[in-house]
Amino acid sequence: MPQLLTKPLSWFHRDPGQPRKDFAESELRLLGESIKQHGQLAPVGALETGRLIWGERRLRAAELVGIKELSVIITDKVLTDSEVRLVQLTENIHRSDLSAYDKWQACAALMAMNPGWQMRDLGDHLKCDPSMVTRLLSPSRCIAQVQAALKAGQIGLSDAYAISKVQESEQAALLARKLDGASRDELDRQVRKQRNGVSTVKVDHVRIALPNNVAVVLSGNGMGMAEVVTVLSDVLKEAKKAAAQYDVKTFQSMMKDRAR
Repeated sequence: MPQLLTKPLSWFHRDPGQPRKDFAESELRLLGESIKQHGQLAPVGALETGRLIWGERRLRAAELVGIKELSVIITDKVLTDSEVRLVQLTENIHRSDLSAYDKWQACAALMAMNPGWQMRDLGDHLKCDPSMVTRLLSPSRCIAQVQAALKAGQIGLSDAYAISKVQESEQAALLARKLDGASRDELDRQVRKQRNGVSTVKVDHVRIALPNNVAVVLSGNGMGMAEVVTVLSDVLKEAKKAAAQYDVKTFQSMMKDRAR
């Protein structure tokens, strides 16, 4: 039977395979002070050897604020490295404070550890709805730039899910729209248009009329809406950087030189 004991922090040793890697010191300190004030509300878990299975944040928080011991559930089972990792990944996914990027990584790792699993099998294991599993794994269908934006916290899991619905060649443009401030609803509308074939129209010349007799003209080979969005986003970004230093003629020359 598992035992609930109190152990000094020196008894524990961390697992180098711990799937969670990023820990904000400010958050750890808040957690540690909470444990000091209110007590340890949930025990950590470990093997009989002291190898930590779950509770990495609580252990780090305790160390940070000078807590000397923690309550721990010591399992009496002999677990292989794969079984320990399975427990760690599963426990991490259910934590509300885990980032969307880390939850995706944990789900992807669970699928890799179980080659015969379908998404419904992961859902059964995690006790969650199949639609949530689809969302959790959606970054795997995204390009590297989308995955990097998710890791940086620039987009959320729902954004990655929306972007994953279109072809990889169109994902960069959707990401650019999101980073430029598009709402989730706007992103969904664009995805629906592209999935309905709107994005398949290609032209070599685009003239965009604006108020006050202003027009933006784009010329290129086979441009669709995805390419137009990407080009305009890139130009706007460069224009914003140049605005504080250069006039419009200099900016025009700079962009011309860069295109060569």
